[in-house]
Amino acid sequence: MKKMYAAVLAKYGQFEWKEIAFPQIRSDEALIKVEYASICGSDQHIFSGEFHPRTQPPFVPGHEFAGRVIETGSEIKNIKQGDLVAVDPIIWCGECPACRRQHYPACTSLKLIGVDMNGGFGQFINVPEHRLYKVSPDVPARHAALIELYGIGYHSCNRAGVKSDDSVVIWGAGKVGQAILQAVKTKTSGRVFIVDILPRRLQRSKETYPEIHVLNAAVQNPVDEIMRLTQGNGVDVAIEAIGHYVEIPGRENPVRSCIQSIRGAGTVCVLGLGNEPLPLLMKELIWKEAKLVASRVSQGEFAEAIENLEQGRLKPQAMITDELNPADIQKGFEMLEQDPDNHLKIMLNFES
Repeated sequence: MKKMYAAVLAKYGQFEWKEIAFPQIRSDEALIKVEYASICGSDQHIFSGEFHPRTQPPFVPGHEFAGRVIETGSEIKNIKQGDLVAVDPIIWCGECPACRRQHYPACTSLKLIGVDMNGGFGQFINVPEHRLYKVSPDVPARHAALIELYGIGYHSCNRAGVKSDDSVVIWGAGKVGQAILQAVKTKTSGRVFIVDILPRRLQRSKETYPEIHVLNAAVQNPVDEIMRLTQGNGVDVAIEAIGHYVEIPGRENPVRSCIQSIRGAGTVCVLGLGNEPLPLLMKELIWKEAKLVASRVSQGEFAEAIENLEQGRLKPQAMITDELNPADIQKGFEMLEQDPDNHLKIMLNFES
C-alpha cells in the first residue's frame, strides 16, 4: 500500500511524524500536495484536548494550508494540475435551518477539515473541488496558507458591518487579532486601535501599521484611553478576538470592555472562543441601543482575502515569526505555549 508522512496527533499533547495511508481521490476531488501549513489557535486548543470529544486522536489536524494540485477526479471542472490552491476547510450539512437560509457558519453539524477529519498536516490530502480556491502563482505558498485565517478576519469585519470611514478597536493582537487588523485596514481609513497585554504583539502591530493606536491593558485602561482619543464618543465597531483572557485588577472582561468602548448605536462583534463565563451589564448595551453579534469561521470571504492578497493590500509576512520542518511540529506547539509573545504564526514547510 502506498504511504506518505504526516504529523499525527497520537494523543492530546503529543504529535508523531509517521507514515500513514496515501489518500485516494473520488471523482469530485483533487489530490493536493501540501506545500505550507500554519499552526492555528484552534490547533492549540485541539492539541491540549479542549475540543474533546469532537476531536478523536489519533488523527491528522491542520485546517490552514495551501498546496499544488497534482491529480484531479473525473468530475473536476475548474482547476487543473499545477494550480496553487488554498483550502476552505468548512463543510456544512445543507439541511439544517441555518443552512436553508444560506448562513453556513451556523450549521448545526458544521465540520472542518483538520478538526473533524484528517487535515493538512500531511504531505498529501484529497479535497472536494468546491472547497478549493485558485491563487495566483505570484503569491508565495507560505502566504497562501494564511488565506483561511484572513477569511476569518474578513468575516468578522463583514459581520460587524465595518464601513470605509469607521473607527475600530480590536481586543486581542494574537493570530486572529492580527488577521482582523489587516482586514480592517483594507476596509476603513478611520482610526484603528488594538488592545493586548503582550508587548511584542503590540509592537508587531505598530511596526506593521505605524498610524494605529496600540493599548496595553496591563498598564493603562484601554476604555478610558479610547474615550479620551475619541472625545468621549467611542468607536464605531469593537471586535473581541481574545477568548481566554487574563483578569487584570481594575479592568472589565474583554467583551464588556468592547461594549463600553463603542459609541451610541455602535457594534460589538465577538469571536474569541474562551470557555470562561463573561459577566456583562446588559443595560450598558441597551442604553447605547448597540448591536452585539457573533462571528464564526467564514462564509465566502476566501475570495475577498485572495483578491486583497494578490493585490498586495495585506501583509502576511508581518504575522509569520517562524518556519519549521513539519517533522518538528511538536516543537512548534511547545514554542507557542511557552513563549506566545515572541511566536505568532508558525509555518510548516512541507517543501523542506
